[in-house]
This record gives sequence, structure tokens and C-alpha cells, in this order.
Amino acid sequence: MKTSRELGDELVSRGIKLRQLALIVAVERCGQLSMAAAMMNITQPAASRLLSDLERIVGAELTRRHSRGISLTAAGERLAARARSMLRDLDIAGREVRDIDRGMVGSVNLGSVTGPSLDLVLPIVRGLEQAEPNLRVRIDVETSDRLAGMLLAGQLDLYLGRVPDRVDAALFDLAPVGPEPLSLIVRADHPLVSASGATLRDCLGFDWVIQPPGSMMRVSVERYLLDRGLGVPGKVIDTSSLMLTMAFVMQSDAIGITSRAAARLFASVQGQGGRIACLDVAPELEVPAYSIVTLRDRVPTSAAQTFLTILQDALRNRGADA
Repeated sequence: MKTSRELGDELVSRGIKLRQLALIVAVERCGQLSMAAAMMNITQPAASRLLSDLERIVGAELTRRHSRGISLTAAGERLAARARSMLRDLDIAGREVRDIDRGMVGSVNLGSVTGPSLDLVLPIVRGLEQAEPNLRVRIDVETSDRLAGMLLAGQLDLYLGRVPDRVDAALFDLAPVGPEPLSLIVRADHPLVSASGATLRDCLGFDWVIQPPGSMMRVSVERYLLDRGLGVPGKVIDTSSLMLTMAFVMQSDAIGITSRAAARLFASVQGQGGRIACLDVAPELEVPAYSIVTLRDRVPTSAAQTFLTILQDALRNRGADA
């Protein structure tokens, strides 16, 4: 019986190429050979030849043509999953090598939902300027569903957020941190700011700006309202952009929903041109606990491990101060 290493050596000796593996991943993503070929910057006939050669090398049928395009067989799906992981690890290895050559500790690609990016990531990154001056950190602030996709695609080393229901949770390792409180924000001269005894019910008479349906924030807000016998807002502007949320709030009577950390930050700069106020009408409104999310089958880079250690120390210190 051959070991997995012997089988891998056998595929290499048969002439398997990284370009073939990249193509099977592109086919899985596109479902169209022409689109997969375009992604690879090759012609469709060349893509067909690469797939045929790959099937010959592995000794199995990998694709199935049909009227809607092309799909992967069960064997093709398994190979694509392995290839995706391999190509992702090669990208990470290339980044580590470049960083070492430049004399850097390394770089970390970090993702975060809004709240933790402000009250946790921001002070950590500031502290890195002295603690680890050669560690470079790139930060993407997105919703959890987008962050999960970026992590799976190898675009992130880790993220602070949640694993969406539609994604297989078995792919990830989670280190729970805590809930993400939310706030309702309006422009500083909004009618509800000066109104005496304004309530959450009063807010429903205005437009709301909130993340799209299905997002964790949207689900949490709607459940909070319904649990208190209130309906959902009659008119909602859907956007995941914090910048657009702020623009709508500052230029209209709309009510925005943001993390409490973001709300307090923008409200605190009022004397410097800010025009945001927080409505204290939903003190218990929050998104369920977020976590430090990493991929289960990926060994972190040395730079990512360094950042994880600093992050975990910051969380322990914050817990001790609470």
C-alpha cells in the first residue's frame, strides 16, 4: 500500500504542474472553461489540453461538460480543494521569503469587523511601532461573511469576527473574545437628539442605514426589535460601508447602526468638525460574540504567530483590567 508521500511523489514524477492545479481551481470558481482560461491568461484550447493532461496524470475524470458550462466531478472537487490549499501555502511561503530578504520580521494580513478594529486592533498596531517595528500589518475591515471568504482564499492570515452560518465551521479554529455592542447614531441636530424622552419606538419613524439582509448585524437588530414588540423599520438603506453610513446620517434624518466603538469615536470629535450623536435608546443591543478566526489546516506564518501572541496578551490584559 502506497503512502500519501509516495502518491505525491508519483504525481510529481508523472509531470503534474502548478499551472494545471491553478486551472482546476479556476474551473471550480467559474463554472465556465472560457472564463477559467481568461483568469489564467491562456486560450480555451490550451486550457482544454491542460485539463486533459491533468486527468491523464491523476488517472481520473475531473470535469464534466454540460449545456451550462463545466463542473467538477467528486474527484475533481477533492483535487481542487487540495490544490487551493497548496497554492495558498505557496503564496504565503513567497511572502515570507520576500520579507526575510528585506530584513523584515514579516507581514500579517488581518481582517476585522468594525468594533474590534477600533477598540482592539488600533491600539495594538500603534503599540507595534515600538514593540515590533519591523512587523508590517495590513488591515481589511469588512463584514464577517466577506472576511471568511478572504481567509479561505488565502488573502488573510486571521480575522476578528464570526463564521457565517453558510460556511463549514469545521474549516476554522475559533478563540472567542466577546460580544460587539452596537449604537444608533444620528446627526448632532437630529430631531430625536433634542426630543425629551425619545424611545426606540420613536426611531422607527425615520429611515435606517444598516448592513444588508442576512448579515449578522441586520439579524441581531431585527431580533432585538421584534423581541421588544416593535416592528422593523419601514425604510432601510442597505450598505456594509461605514463611510456611506456616516454620509447618510450626516446629510439626512436617517438613523445609522454602527459598532459602539465607532459611534463613540465619531461622536467624540464633535469639536473638530464631527456632527454625530449617539441615541441612548438600545443599551443592550449587540452582535453575538466574535472570535479570533484562523484556518484549521494552516500553520500560521512566524509573523502571524507573533501578532497572535501580541493580540492574546492584549486580550488577557483587557480582561484583567475589566
